[in-house]
Amino acid sequence: MKPEHGHRLRLLALSCWLVLGLAGRALAAPPPIIDYADRFHPVVGAAGMVVSQEAVASRVGADILARGGNAVDAAVATGFALTVTLPQAGNLGGGGFMLAHLKEQNQTIAIDYREVAPRAAHRDLFVGANGAVDPELARFSHRSAGVPGTVAGLALAQKKYGTLSLAEVMAPAIALAEKGIRVTRPLAFSLGEAASRLRKSSAAAGYYLLPGGEPPPPGHRLQQPDLARTLRQIATQGPQAFYTGAVAAQIVAEMKAHDGLITAQDLAEYQPVERAPVTGTYRGYQVVAMPPPSSGGVHLIQMLNVLEGWNLAALGHNSAAYLHRLIETMRRAYADRGEYLGDPDFVAVPVTELTSKDHAARLRASIDLTHATPSSAVAPTLKLPAESPQTTHFSVWDAKGNVVSNTYTLNFSYGSGIAVAGAGFLLNNEMDDFSAQPGVPNAYGLVGGSANAIEARKRPLSSMTPTILFKDGKPILATGSPGGPVIITAVLQIVLNVVDFGMNVADAAAQPRIHHQWQPDQVFYETGLSPDTLTLLSGMGHTLVRSPRVLGRTQTIGSDGTLLYGANDTRWPGGEAVAVEAIAR
Repeated sequence: MKPEHGHRLRLLALSCWLVLGLAGRALAAPPPIIDYADRFHPVVGAAGMVVSQEAVASRVGADILARGGNAVDAAVATGFALTVTLPQAGNLGGGGFMLAHLKEQNQTIAIDYREVAPRAAHRDLFVGANGAVDPELARFSHRSAGVPGTVAGLALAQKKYGTLSLAEVMAPAIALAEKGIRVTRPLAFSLGEAASRLRKSSAAAGYYLLPGGEPPPPGHRLQQPDLARTLRQIATQGPQAFYTGAVAAQIVAEMKAHDGLITAQDLAEYQPVERAPVTGTYRGYQVVAMPPPSSGGVHLIQMLNVLEGWNLAALGHNSAAYLHRLIETMRRAYADRGEYLGDPDFVAVPVTELTSKDHAARLRASIDLTHATPSSAVAPTLKLPAESPQTTHFSVWDAKGNVVSNTYTLNFSYGSGIAVAGAGFLLNNEMDDFSAQPGVPNAYGLVGGSANAIEARKRPLSSMTPTILFKDGKPILATGSPGGPVIITAVLQIVLNVVDFGMNVADAAAQPRIHHQWQPDQVFYETGLSPDTLTLLSGMGHTLVRSPRVLGRTQTIGSDGTLLYGANDTRWPGGEAVAVEAIAR
């Protein structure tokens, strides 16, 4: 928050107190929470905050905080609760990334629990007899599933950095699955959209559809006994129940029955990886985000480095001049993504070079400030020696200053639509995040090269961008988003709205967004931008396309050092920022 903005808040708070005092109310002056002249207001809390895409799961996490659990405890509880309440993205059969700032240790750790390719996977796994990629095989078959990482990742975080037992933080999710949840209107809509795919899997149809194959209506009680049993096994036996025990046997049986690739060995060998976060600076702030195989952190920092060379605030928020610079910066970063990014355990990813200020300066110098550069004229420039976008994100902040920013996914909404019989959960289709052939776009239109080619035991490239922003060594912002390739640009625009334009987190989330990813050479935009701005951008040579879906759904928490501010992105209903005001003693 800018100093002058904070001063304005204090004046407003004082004036509110004076008005109330004149009315005869004996109230103490309220703290400078937010500017009540803002159009959008965050939820405010003093002792903790959980923001997720589903309200019940947010409340589960907040309850853990209120009982004295730390941010990791609450994050793991929220993650498991989402498997019950948000089945299109919350998952046991997928994977993701957790970024956690640990106050007492004064360190920020990155846990990579991304799926891995089975041992039987190979470069031409999805190439048909005609030499072309078979998209049905890559996206809607048992072969499209990577070895799941969510259970191992959440369990590792809980064991090493939580304060409660795994059974304690999983108990709410088990109860929700057993007793049932009321189908909300957003969930009913989502299941209706996915019903045709879910019907193709008898197990998935049994879990989520009515006996006649129709989606349940709002208010229907959805019980998930198979999922409850799986969760209970994990809670009592640990992650080995999933990777070597009874659940593993169910996954392997599902694969053998349907020509899938995941074996008992693949499951037994799966391990999450702790990695050093990728870091950068922007206008005096430290930016900490996920490293590869997530491309999000690298390219967030790369784009911020380029944009730092201009006074964006002077250009005006979402002006044509401002958006032109964003578009051209996005274009160049996504060109680099396609060439250089992959699993760092398999390819050398030039993180230092991509996130350097010198590389940003070269990219900035290549931008014509009056005309669009065709993507065909933009190529990766380093000189080196010889995700429906139905992911979900949640952010957690506790009273001690521990912070978690977590993004995980099945890839598509409801993954491949295939569920594991008897186990209660869906399979991911993350194998489509590999480059099935160099230069051939995946389902999101992203083009990749050999660095992200399919290989056994390799992690596919991701756009997930859980991020924490620091000022003077203290965390001030945690954010992230679902959305496939638009995740990175959604997070970028949250950071810019907060840092450059002094917006509160709710205002920052509510602004219309744009997205460009190099290929296809189109600027996707949301409603809310000025028609005059769009005309000016078209005149510069940009091809503008009204986005058929929203550009990200961020889940953000900010802090001023005393109070916490939570914002659930209103681009999708059903989520909630839940504040904790006091800790039970």
